[in-house]
Amino acid sequence: MPNSSSVSEFLLLAFADTRELQLLHFMLFLGIYLAALLGNGLILSAVACHHRLHTPMYFFLLNLALLDLGCISTTLPKAMTNALWDTRAISYQGCAAQVFLFVLLIVSEFYLLTIMAYDRYVAICKPLHYGSLLGSRACAQMAAAAWGSGFLNAVLHTANTFSLPLCHGNAVDQFFCEIRQILKLSCSDAYLREVGALVFSVSLAFLCFVFIMLSYVQIFRAVLRMPSEQGRHKAFSMCLPHLAVVSLFISTGMFAYLKPPSISSPSMDLIVSVLYSVVPSSVNPLIYSMRNLEFKDAVRRLFGYMLLCNQ
Repeated sequence: MPNSSSVSEFLLLAFADTRELQLLHFMLFLGIYLAALLGNGLILSAVACHHRLHTPMYFFLLNLALLDLGCISTTLPKAMTNALWDTRAISYQGCAAQVFLFVLLIVSEFYLLTIMAYDRYVAICKPLHYGSLLGSRACAQMAAAAWGSGFLNAVLHTANTFSLPLCHGNAVDQFFCEIRQILKLSCSDAYLREVGALVFSVSLAFLCFVFIMLSYVQIFRAVLRMPSEQGRHKAFSMCLPHLAVVSLFISTGMFAYLKPPSISSPSMDLIVSVLYSVVPSSVNPLIYSMRNLEFKDAVRRLFGYMLLCNQ
């Protein structure tokens, strides 16, 4: 059986066996990818170009858009290329890079969503201290902490995973290089170190989840005590998009990793992996823009400026 030193490439799971279905999947994922590029690109452009959006909430939203763009660009282009050229191969170095970037971006995104919950908590429960608690320096430090935590997690998990001897071939049962699937290729007891690192990371993620839930308990208590219906509506408009993004992120991830073995199959795992690795990055811009009048106004101004420049 091959070991890690003799593996020069991995074989990813194909979306379909027939050429027609492969091309159909390519077109479908191309559309999703372009929608993600457009939506997140609009957020980046609108926040960067409009001074009214230079606030902590939109600064964190800009970071979220960067992470979403990176996350979907890590997995989907390679899958589309394989579908278009009817191949399954990814190089050993490319697989390691994919694992590193995906872990970095996913972990950073969850930590950033935790920070955004804190931002909403301070804005609604401690509005008089908002400027002092969330100044520009504090926001930059918190964003850097989220990215830095993702980087450290990515280094840890990538080093652990790709130092394992591989005894069960090189076929990965996933459309991208996923740690869980690579561990299945390792020797019987060699993967325990990486499992321990995963348990540690999941424990930290659970603490973040608890913090988000406690923040929203305090937020909803404060909102329900507001005497003004207009104030309650504004507060809910600020919080519901973030809560929807968090719910989508956590629910798809939990279903992917905690679903019962009785419903597990290669095709089901493939569908679920698309849900948690592709769908949030495409849907998040839509969620944040639906009820955000400031953002819609900024996008209209941006398009108006572009039309004037083209005339």
